[in-house]
Amino acid sequence: MSISTPQRHPSRSTGPPVGRSSGARRDPPERWFPGWRWVAVALAFPVAGYVGWMIGGRVDGVGAALAGGALTGAGLGAVEWWAADGALGRATAWIGAGAVGYAVGLAAGAALVGYDTDLASLAVMGLVSGAVLGGAQGLVLAREGRRALALPWALAMPLLFALGWCASTGIGVDVADQFTVFGAAGAIVFTLLSGLLLAHFTPAPEVTE
Repeated sequence: MSISTPQRHPSRSTGPPVGRSSGARRDPPERWFPGWRWVAVALAFPVAGYVGWMIGGRVDGVGAALAGGALTGAGLGAVEWWAADGALGRATAWIGAGAVGYAVGLAAGAALVGYDTDLASLAVMGLVSGAVLGGAQGLVLAREGRRALALPWALAMPLLFALGWCASTGIGVDVADQFTVFGAAGAIVFTLLSGLLLAHFTPAPEVTE
């Protein structure tokens, strides 16, 4: 008489296989640029600058610099906020900081160089206006909980605005018209470098399966 031994069957799991569960989160991939939307920032500079220049007039006095700077800063801030896709906090805070920061910064920087438009003067004006704007936006980022980005952004803005004016002047733009901000050449430089900064100090969106 033979005694049969029970056959062993592999255990069956009712859950999904390991590593292939529905809705599982993976670490986001490292990114070098915040996305295609950030390209819109390059277009915002000539448009916002032209609007500020047309309404505020040539930057040859404090009043014109304040008015044109506020319009230009608000326009740039609005496009940056949309392009960053939630990385810059609340829209009202970011756009408001752009308007106030750039108005005050442009007025201070332009007055400091006597409203001159030679390369050295525009570079200094860019440093000053970028410093005030970056400080205002850095405070907003810190208050909104984006502390990792706040200080690098604030420190980068003076350099980026100075480089922007140098780039536009270098390709022969008629800066003697005393615009509120640099044009396409400087905008491309700003967009590329600020995009790298934003991507490095803000997390990429989470990837789910």
